[in-house]
Amino acid sequence: MPKERKQQEEQMIVRCLHCGVKNRIPKVRLQDRPACGNCHSPLDEMIIRCLHCGAKNRMPENRIHDRPVCGVCKTPLIICHAPAFPVDVNDQNFSREVLGEACSVMVDCWAPWCGPCRTMEPVMEDLAAKYGGAVKIAKLNVDENPITASQYAIRSIPTLLFFRGGVVVQRLVGAQSKEAVEEQLLATIQTN
Repeated sequence: MPKERKQQEEQMIVRCLHCGVKNRIPKVRLQDRPACGNCHSPLDEMIIRCLHCGAKNRMPENRIHDRPVCGVCKTPLIICHAPAFPVDVNDQNFSREVLGEACSVMVDCWAPWCGPCRTMEPVMEDLAAKYGGAVKIAKLNVDENPITASQYAIRSIPTLLFFRGGVVVQRLVGAQSKEAVEEQLLATIQTN
């Protein structure tokens, strides 16, 4: 029985957007671009509705950073003008740079003396370069900005805060793999 439970925990149920069939996919195979067992459509696609014309656009999840446009009216589907590098935020500009941002924002709460924080730095830079324009990546030094750190109850670092519409929608605590951060980032990206 424990073996069956472990196998179920290592699998995900993914509903096909084309035919609606539920597919059981091993988590380790999610990066392999799995296909539906019924209609053979790719299972890594998402539907983004265009706010300009209302058309539904099918988009592979791994192409979300390519600045997609609507297939009908050519309006951008991801609205953001985020830089392709992590930006420093502080107590004074946090509300403008993070809470007032139209796109999704990921805030890396760190400190210069923290070893795990330094190991996350190349991950933040890679993700900022890859998803620049779709999401803003910010860095908050918790030692120099205690007001914001206490407002968001940062007790351990590194802590990643994911904001959508100025609201924290997810939090990751501790050093994470690039894949885990990227997965959460894709789930948080603000589409129009």
